Amino acid sequence: MPMKFLRALVSVFSLLFLAVAARADDKDTVSFDEQIKPIFRQQCVTCHGDAVQKANLNLSSYAAVLKGGGDKVVVAGRSSQSLLFKAITDPDDDARMPPKKPPLPKEQIALIQKWIDGGLRETAGGASLVNQSDTSFKPVVEIGGKPVAPAMPENLAEVKTPPTLRPLAVLAMDASPWAPLAAVAGQEHVRLINTQSQAEVGRLAFPEGVPQVIRFSRDGAVLLVGGGRPVESGKVVLFDVKTGKRLAVIGDEADSVLAADLSPDQKLVALGGSGRLVKVYSTTDGKLQYKIEKHTDWITAVAFSPSGEKLATADRAGAIHLWEAKSGRVLLALSEHKASVRALDWRSDSKMLASVGEDGLIIWWSTVDGFPAVMKPNAHPPARPSGVYGKIPNGVLSARFDQSGNLTTAGRDHTIRLWDANGNERRAFALPESQPLCAAISFDAKTVIGGDTTGSVRFWNADGTK
Repeated sequence: MPMKFLRALVSVFSLLFLAVAARADDKDTVSFDEQIKPIFRQQCVTCHGDAVQKANLNLSSYAAVLKGGGDKVVVAGRSSQSLLFKAITDPDDDARMPPKKPPLPKEQIALIQKWIDGGLRETAGGASLVNQSDTSFKPVVEIGGKPVAPAMPENLAEVKTPPTLRPLAVLAMDASPWAPLAAVAGQEHVRLINTQSQAEVGRLAFPEGVPQVIRFSRDGAVLLVGGGRPVESGKVVLFDVKTGKRLAVIGDEADSVLAADLSPDQKLVALGGSGRLVKVYSTTDGKLQYKIEKHTDWITAVAFSPSGEKLATADRAGAIHLWEAKSGRVLLALSEHKASVRALDWRSDSKMLASVGEDGLIIWWSTVDGFPAVMKPNAHPPARPSGVYGKIPNGVLSARFDQSGNLTTAGRDHTIRLWDANGNERRAFALPESQPLCAAISFDAKTVIGGDTTGSVRFWNADGTK
């Protein structure tokens, strides 16, 4: 009995020791997201980032580091055999990385070595290279037609929002194509509003920062929210509209996402921002499918065609390009805007693409030949204040089609305008005391919705009645 008792006691203490050691090991784990990525952003991405890849090496993301630059630069568990570690510890000043700079601080070198030897963990949670799990998001196969039961929020979890001195301007907004629902950007959250009762029905947390772009999927069941924190981080999050559940988190930008869209089959997310790159990701595993590098300025708008065959992209210099959505092969250049393009949207038949810009233009493009079918050169002409001379800004800030081909636009003339499918103006809705930033039309085409600089969401009857 004493010997059995002693063995049992030793076993118990052994288990306790292993458990304590495991917890200590978790605490001391070095991961890419928490410790290594900030080092690479500080020291390396100027030469090895998304915009420039010397030696064909990109160190801006976990996947890119593992891919290497033709040859692997990190070997899990073996820092001594890792080209990256050799490069940052080379005693030769001319060969050591980063070039023409002092060696990395010893603390950073030690972290990188510990990360490699510890198994190249992506996060502190312990996902290993040999046991990575896919995200739970599964694309809907058949998209485009009206769903049997249009998605509306049900019993969403309460979202606490950060205190602010004044409401955030409505920087992004969209209306569901099949349900009486609008999604409106707020500070670290998205408000969901019933467009018939005009009552808030729930909120979605977006701790990533400020939403800059909001888009419903073609079936209205998924909500895309893109944004982040300027000069710090940017992501796209996909939400289940009914439950509020996060379905996928896409991208890992060094600046806020300014433009994004979800393909009609929900298999691809395209995003862009100040990096001048358009990146297209798979929603099933979050992997980068391809990059578009043709733009020379910030990406301001991206939009998949309802057919899913094409992707339109635009930038701050006024350039618009059409691409094959699956491959990124260039199809057409749409050249007309002379200033920043603020928004792109496709008509539901995929035959027309609307673009609006700071030059005051609204253009309905034929996507067959790339020529303007309808062009409004001074679509939102502002009134000239008394005593003011020179050019008055007349930019158009947003554009959104409904299912019937009607287009809503918001302009610097403090007006939201509603246009029919042929480009004829139907109605104008004035906001004399605030600047509308975005506009949309409800699923039944009965209500025009606008968001402004005061953080207010306003509603008008589309037929012009009060």
